[in-house]
Amino acid sequence: MTEQQPLDKVLAHELAGRLSNVLVETEKVIVGQRDMMEGLLLGLITGGHILLEGVPGLAKTLAVSTLAKTVDTGFRRIQFTPDLLPADITGTTIYNRETGEFTVKKGPVFSNIILADEINRAPAKVQSALLEAMQERQVTIGGETFPLSDPFLVLATQNPIEQEGTYPLPEAQVDRFLFKLKIGYPTREEERVIMDRMAGRSVPEVTTVIDPVALREIRQAVSQVFVDEKIKSYILDIVFASRDPEAAGLDLAPLIAWGASPRATLALTQLSRARALMKGRAFVIPEDVKAVGMDILRHRILITYEAEAQNLTSDDIVTALLDNIEVP
Repeated sequence: MTEQQPLDKVLAHELAGRLSNVLVETEKVIVGQRDMMEGLLLGLITGGHILLEGVPGLAKTLAVSTLAKTVDTGFRRIQFTPDLLPADITGTTIYNRETGEFTVKKGPVFSNIILADEINRAPAKVQSALLEAMQERQVTIGGETFPLSDPFLVLATQNPIEQEGTYPLPEAQVDRFLFKLKIGYPTREEERVIMDRMAGRSVPEVTTVIDPVALREIRQAVSQVFVDEKIKSYILDIVFASRDPEAAGLDLAPLIAWGASPRATLALTQLSRARALMKGRAFVIPEDVKAVGMDILRHRILITYEAEAQNLTSDDIVTALLDNIEVP
């Protein structure tokens, strides 16, 4: 196997400019929430699915639809409800009385960017149908297998404050999301801008700035971003410390039920590369790993009852890991 060529610094700077243009376009509509928009863009350029969690009214759906408009690809929104069926997502076969044959009617999952709105409102079999498509990137309808479009990205939202009528995603399935973004309230100044910009007015229009060819070029460039051996060891130190804190010299063992899976190692590497490219660099630095670490690890580390009794969350555990693992 030949060694992959490193990314050219000039190209890295040029591609970072394209990505910056995407963020500039989204800011015409989305006020603040810079971390969320950068996270969505990182998912887009790495091909990783994203789970967004936040209370209603924080523009999660608007953010996803706005990002989709900046990319010249297909976009479909699926509103998850308790009465939704798997066929409503993947598609089904329909009997044609004139020909006497069954024909395939593809579902909304056959698009490029899929917004799975309030994914935790649909029962497990519906969630599984979508998550299988996410993992395999193909769908079987009536015994026939159909590949999904490229690019294919699922952005799922969920509301954390309602328990009635919801079906929490199983931990093993949540792990299939590349990372989980938690969305907070805007600042007072940002909300004033929202008030002035949006109250009684139509949503500003955004223009397309990236086409599928450019997106493929950016994704290829991400895989060429250089990761030093010390950075790789740093990533492994973080992941393995979540599994065996005592070996890392951390007093976290009573608080962690299960550590991060190997998917976390791959995600940290890929997202660090993508963030480096977004910042115009052809190489990863420790700051990149720390910047994406919380969103990648928060849904992959399960805490114990003892941690819950101390009012600790997985975010607190991840913070402790990132703060205490020695940086190269």
